[in-house]
Amino acid sequence: MTDSLTTEDLLLTTPEVPIAARDFGGEGRPLLLLHGGGGNLATMTTLAAALRPGFRVVAVDLRGHGRSGDGPWSWDAVLADLAAACDELGLVRPAVAGMSLGGMLAALWAHRHPECPGAVSLDGNPPPSRADQLSGMPAAEAEAELHRLRELFTGMATAMARPMAPEQVDAAIESARAAARGHGGAADDWVEGFRRGLVQRDDGTALLRPDPTLTEQLRVAMESLDLIPAYRQTRCPLLLVLATEDLPEQRPFHELYAAFRRGVAERIASVADNPCLRVVPLAGASHAMVAERPGEIAALITDFLGER
Repeated sequence: MTDSLTTEDLLLTTPEVPIAARDFGGEGRPLLLLHGGGGNLATMTTLAAALRPGFRVVAVDLRGHGRSGDGPWSWDAVLADLAAACDELGLVRPAVAGMSLGGMLAALWAHRHPECPGAVSLDGNPPPSRADQLSGMPAAEAEAELHRLRELFTGMATAMARPMAPEQVDAAIESARAAARGHGGAADDWVEGFRRGLVQRDDGTALLRPDPTLTEQLRVAMESLDLIPAYRQTRCPLLLVLATEDLPEQRPFHELYAAFRRGVAERIASVADNPCLRVVPLAGASHAMVAERPGEIAALITDFLGER
């Protein structure tokens, strides 16, 4: 964690599941930060530090992540978690900014809360799951690449569900440090994020959160999510920041992800007449933009919300 931050960790007694939160402080208007799927609030630390001069910044662990409680995933339930957390923390009309899964929630929050002063989605798009999402890619090729991608995701999910021996945990921590260096992120934050997602067992092994049940619920929920109606109907100022480059892990699927980004841009263009919506494709940025360019992301958020 960034040493200069003074933070307060809290466990909020929201109605369905307890929600863990970290109050990063700050004297400005309230800003709720939401992490991506499989992550937790620690992954937002560097961005929180960059935002704190202009906002009172609070991050949460979404249900089933980090140190929050378990509960079935639905968009309605998680949005209710966030509303209850804001009430308990005294965050009145907070702005909301989220990364990936958190960005999807930020967009849904904007749709449901027209009184919100502004929301920011940082590449908050469900992952590719259907051929019709891949603009310019022949259908047969699209189906073959999606099948290959699903097999990879299934293998990763299976591996992540296995108990980890202490030596595997140590190796994973070193991998987190290496990944942070590769993305230009803060290694201590990445390690804290990894440790925050561990559940220690009595036999000395550890399991990663979210568990397989929630991971599958997330997959189904994201595959069925269509954000275009929310973009069309929102009356809250909403900024969409879009990745333009592959993650290193996406490079073996470069054509698929390039076609997916084209498809996302085309679908968003269909609702570009909504004056509440602003779209910024971020040149040279991947889905890991929060780690890669936290200062630039913080400036985009601050400038956008400063106009409200």
